[in-house]
Amino acid sequence: MKSQKSYTVEEAKRAIERYCVYQERCHKEIEQKLRSYNMIPEVCQHIIVHLIDHNFLNEERFAKSFARGKFNIKKWGKQRITRELRFRDISDYNIKSALKEISEENYLSTFHSLAEKKLESLTETNKFKKKKKLSDYLLYRGWESSLVYDKVNSIIKH
Repeated sequence: MKSQKSYTVEEAKRAIERYCVYQERCHKEIEQKLRSYNMIPEVCQHIIVHLIDHNFLNEERFAKSFARGKFNIKKWGKQRITRELRFRDISDYNIKSALKEISEENYLSTFHSLAEKKLESLTETNKFKKKKKLSDYLLYRGWESSLVYDKVNSIIKH
């Protein structure tokens, strides 16, 4: 059995500060990390308040950073980003604010280039199967179904 390192409140606070400085974090991640340190709930709340007061933890900043990163790097659509942020218990207000970080023009051009690139990589010869594969790929990445079906029908003709 692996022995769990025990932390004083100050050690835990410093460790969590470093954890937050390395990358933007949400409250849920911090709570999980503190639980892994075997901290009692009162201490967890004390540390979270400290992190917020000293600007190590900011849910809106996290949401904006998350949305920009997942869109720019992983090419996720707004629905997938929203779903992932909700999973992390981010408020609807912060989710809306985060999605504003993505310009509509950039959003659509990324969507179109992603669809075209995926279409080129598909080797399927059956048009219906090809449409399904492309649609499934784009929907899984969180692009809106109306965008997906319009695009798929316009680039794969019967």
